[in-house]
Amino acid sequence: MTFGMAKLRRWSKGLRGNSGQALAETAFSLPLLLVMLLGAFELARTAYIATEVTNAARAAAQYGAMNGGGFLDSSGMLAAANGDAGNLGGSVQWASGYPNVSCSCSGTGTASCAAGADPSGCTTSQLMVTVNVQVKYAVTPMFRVPGLPTSYTVYGSASQGLLQ
Repeated sequence: MTFGMAKLRRWSKGLRGNSGQALAETAFSLPLLLVMLLGAFELARTAYIATEVTNAARAAAQYGAMNGGGFLDSSGMLAAANGDAGNLGGSVQWASGYPNVSCSCSGTGTASCAAGADPSGCTTSQLMVTVNVQVKYAVTPMFRVPGLPTSYTVYGSASQGLLQ
């Protein structure tokens, strides 16, 4: 029995010097781990928003390309974009200079989009219309950090072509 007690005393003496060390290390590292976790959450949220905004731009471009002459209906295209981005809780807006349309001929001839798509300029080919859109969405971070911006803008762009 004395042999076991001596061993127990030696073992307990060795623990006395670092009995709170794990607690102190946890107390120092927990705030850093928490900041890293919140940063990862905010980064994932921003990536999700960027995907939603890009999908909204694609929906606007598809609306313009699919509805014969829809590329002239910028309000309908924006409504399609906002319909696709319904999960964001806000509305996407056009970036400056968008939407825009470019026209060309698939073979020979010249095309103009000045007064709508006029296929008569393409003599031996089809008129190709390309709808280019870029939308933007203002993001407010969930966790505000002093010294960092209080909001930022995420852009999404898409192009869609159609033959007439």
